Amino acid sequence: MFLAAAADGIIPRSQLRMAGDPTGYHPPGPHPADREGARRMRRPAVRLHGHLDRPAELTVGQLRDLPAQHVEVTFDCRTEGAQHHGYDGPRLWDVLRAAGPMVDLTARKPRLGFLLAVTGADGHRAVVSWAEIDPDFGGQQILLATSMDGAPLDEAGPQLVVPADHCGARYVSGVTAVWLGPALGA
Repeated sequence: MFLAAAADGIIPRSQLRMAGDPTGYHPPGPHPADREGARRMRRPAVRLHGHLDRPAELTVGQLRDLPAQHVEVTFDCRTEGAQHHGYDGPRLWDVLRAAGPMVDLTARKPRLGFLLAVTGADGHRAVVSWAEIDPDFGGQQILLATSMDGAPLDEAGPQLVVPADHCGARYVSGVTAVWLGPALGA
């Protein structure tokens, strides 16, 4: 509940008279102005979790503070056909390295048993193997893009970009979580 100061004390916002409402009535729940303000203040964040020394939640703005790469991609979208876009953002490798992956980077074969599960705001998920992003193996420039075609993704959230994929199914929009962990049986 939000409170407002009055001359004689603190008044719950729900009891304040709303502009244009002669009765001052406000239905139960958050004040409409508070809901709108909260919506504007909330920025999408990516939760980095799993086998990490420093799990974190990062906004697009914080991701933008990491070294960025630019990729031009073409991929097939089942619903919209061929897509051509330019993306900017940090490599997934750099984001995870900053979070301290609990992966023995001196041993090659054990690294191959780790996976990344990337989840979007709409529930769409994609899996990326550690070997795809590790420079000793695939070294792909997979990004957590902070902009698409020059437009910032602050409101929508970052996008997983997998430049080597011909199909756009692993291009996860509005990424909300990246989990790092061992594959089953690894």
